[in-house]
Amino acid sequence: MSNAVVVVNFKDMATDEELREELESRCDVLAGEFPEVTHVEVTLTPDGVGHTAHGHVTGKSTRLATHSSAVEPGRAADQLLDTLRQQLRRAHDKRIFAHRRDAQQQNPKRAPRKR
Repeated sequence: MSNAVVVVNFKDMATDEELREELESRCDVLAGEFPEVTHVEVTLTPDGVGHTAHGHVTGKSTRLATHSSAVEPGRAADQLLDTLRQQLRRAHDKRIFAHRRDAQQQNPKRAPRKR
């Protein structure tokens, strides 16, 4: 269980409690997968004939934002959370594997012999 703060906002539209609970649970899973996340915010807004979802994730050395749009608000939120997961995975792996690459390059066994 993560200690991340999850905020779901419905701007200029009726609040759908079932959708809110589903989004909060998916955000909790996302925060549990990436321990550096401390705050997840999702905002749903009607946009013409469809809906737009905006998302912000902050945490230790992490600050991401993205958006998506679809006809249904649930679908827009699903696309948003999938995109946030991809961005978090990329940032997380880059941070983790950078240390491993540096360690491999500094390994004395890999250094050429001096004669």
